[in-house]
Amino acid sequence: MSNLDLHGRIALVTGSTRGIGKVVAETLSNLGATIVISGRQEKDVRAVTTVMKQDNRNVFGFACDVRRSESVSQLFDYLEQKTPGLDILINNAGVGIFGHISELTPEQWDQVIQTNLNSVFYCSRAAIPLFRNRGGGTIINISSLAGKNAFKGGAAYNASKFGLEGLSEAMMLDLRYENIKVAYVMPGSVSTEFAGRRKDDGDEWRLSKQDVADTVIAILAQNQRALSSRVELRPFQPPQKQ
Repeated sequence: MSNLDLHGRIALVTGSTRGIGKVVAETLSNLGATIVISGRQEKDVRAVTTVMKQDNRNVFGFACDVRRSESVSQLFDYLEQKTPGLDILINNAGVGIFGHISELTPEQWDQVIQTNLNSVFYCSRAAIPLFRNRGGGTIINISSLAGKNAFKGGAAYNASKFGLEGLSEAMMLDLRYENIKVAYVMPGSVSTEFAGRRKDDGDEWRLSKQDVADTVIAILAQNQRALSSRVELRPFQPPQKQ
């Protein structure tokens, strides 16, 4: 575990009621941060925050559809009511819908782009004034190796992640001289139920959700003069192709 001390720091993690986002939120909390949990379903947000509060964690929760700018505005209004500001934004909310380009519906395309790309713009834009008030901050976007490696059936997902990485790099250049760091993590195969994939006994080679969380912590732990703006995280020994 990192020696990073996040007491007094406030972190918002989108898509944090399950999967990678939940583990990232728990890890930040273990290091002392005040956490704002966010997910689309009120019951899921309530369940996660209730459990975390039982461990005497400083945690708040708000149900938000990050695909909608007005819902994001409500999330940030809530955050400002409950906390002194914001220091860390983890844009983790994501969805995967895969299929041949001729079979993807406009609704499916919109769902992927809105969730994986638009939400990052909405949340980051809303966070910037709060960071400025605190003298700086850090945005870490959870992307994917699919943001540089296209694959068959990945038209919407690839487009969203290629776009997310371009957005991240442009934001980094826009904000670096305001003491606001922007980085993105590009995991490969992670052992999770993302996009409906079922875990099985052959998952040992995949990255764990904690591996991604540890990478987030490593970025946060860097000296202020340093920034790992792009981190490719991949399984060390995936199955060899025959």
